Amino acid sequence: QVQLVESGGALVQAGGSLRLSCAASGSTFSIGAMRWYRQAPGKQRELVASISSTRSTNYADSVKGRFTISRDNAKNTVYLQMNSLKPEDTAVYYCNADVSDRPLISSTYWGQGTQVTVSS
Repeated sequence: QVQLVESGGALVQAGGSLRLSCAASGSTFSIGAMRWYRQAPGKQRELVASISSTRSTNYADSVKGRFTISRDNAKNTVYLQMNSLKPEDTAVYYCNADVSDRPLISSTYWGQGTQVTVSS
């Protein structure tokens, strides 16, 4: 069984910074792409950033230049550094990862989410 546990969400003022973490545990033979999504009230879940196993990254246009995704493979952890936060960044942030618990078999797992609230 694989678990993803996020941490780091908080209430912060506009212009501030937060660093989210998501650690994978359990039967993690290998971890492929890791991603951060967010869902604001009344809106669909959207992809914020992704990082491949080779550390290739992609970002939503709304966060480019402000957010940075990174990973520590030794710790099975993905991070999201969020700078210059805006009220519209307020959402529940979820991590997502493609995890193999054995060779050639991969499944996608989700964390439980962490709340980020940006006050104006």
